[in-house]
Amino acid sequence: MNAQTFELGEGFAREMDARDPLAHFRERFHIPKTKTGEECIYLCGHSLGLQPKSAQAYLHQELEDWAELGVEGHFQAKHPWVPYHRLLTEQTAALVGARPLEAVVMNSLTVNLHLMMTSFYRPTPKRYKILIEGGAFPSDQYAVKSQIRFHNFDAADSLLEIRPRPGEFVLRDEDIQSLIEREGDSIALILLGGVNYVTGQAFDIAEITKLGHRQGCVVAFDLAHAVGNIPLRLHEWGSDFAVWCSYKYLNGGPGCVGGCFVHERHSKTWDLPRFAGWWGHDEKTRFQMGPDFHPMAGAEGWQLSNPPILALAPLRASMGIFSEAGMESLRTKSIGLTGYLEFLLRVAESKNISIITPRDPQRRGAQLSIRLPQGREICDKLAAEGMIGDWREPDTFRVAPVPLYNSYQDVYRFAQRFLALC
Repeated sequence: MNAQTFELGEGFAREMDARDPLAHFRERFHIPKTKTGEECIYLCGHSLGLQPKSAQAYLHQELEDWAELGVEGHFQAKHPWVPYHRLLTEQTAALVGARPLEAVVMNSLTVNLHLMMTSFYRPTPKRYKILIEGGAFPSDQYAVKSQIRFHNFDAADSLLEIRPRPGEFVLRDEDIQSLIEREGDSIALILLGGVNYVTGQAFDIAEITKLGHRQGCVVAFDLAHAVGNIPLRLHEWGSDFAVWCSYKYLNGGPGCVGGCFVHERHSKTWDLPRFAGWWGHDEKTRFQMGPDFHPMAGAEGWQLSNPPILALAPLRASMGIFSEAGMESLRTKSIGLTGYLEFLLRVAESKNISIITPRDPQRRGAQLSIRLPQGREICDKLAAEGMIGDWREPDTFRVAPVPLYNSYQDVYRFAQRFLALC
């Protein structure tokens, strides 16, 4: 779908919603309400996804089993707790384009990032740098800098940040390529976001992985804004590892358990250093409580502790919806919704409004980032009226029409009100 297929007027939005084969999934989610009882226009799924209505039943089942069974729930619950995390393995692997051996749901994103860097960031006097995006999400910056210092290197020399050209907002593919080729011999780890959290730019994961591996670098991705947003084929693309959270597009709830991908080629590299915990131990002998750690093959071997069942239950509700809807269908609708929003905004675009997200639908997800100097007041006014997006200092308003629960009428109503305030 391209801009020429869109039309002005609310009638077009109503018509598109009537034809939308995924429209019924909106009814599976709790939509926040305004003080007058009307449904909000919630365009903030890139920050916190909405609650599936079925999440309560999933959570209640585990609370009920805990109440009735106590410790026996580990083996006798309706969904026994010992292997509970594996109820999500097949769905998670399918969503990120991995083999089940390569995916695990565990911990939080930054914890998983530290665990992965313990194993895969192995600096030497000649190869010690970490390449990240300039202005990467702060938690990634903190984690990376702390890892560099942990290995007794200086972040001023070891942290390699790639930034857009002066006057531009997104990175050019050729600039990423030239930097990797120029600095490759000194780079130990390339760690980029699958989708940049500020601009919404989607990176060419496959090509970056090839470029990095050609130079002997470990290549990894933070998929916080990519998982559940754009199609992923991690096994095929071959990156060494990836980490993500599950509370944004995956709708797992605030602070939900994250996920981790470790490519199959590393599944039995027992000599990789790692921080060990008992849930990563070979499950055949885990409960023998021996003193020596023997990791499981694959991503599960990086687990530390038994999984938090009450945190995983709501994620099961959402992942079931994803499996039913299908990522390719969701992506098709996402391209349409985001393209429609762009169409409406660009029709009235002025020097006071500029969209910094790439125009190519293949290089962005369900997000438009609108540069709006002194726009915080507008963002706050919209929120007070029940139109919820996300403001990022100093001047960027991020809005995300999420295909599982947003509609074309949501987009139309938001655009009209937003432009009226600008």
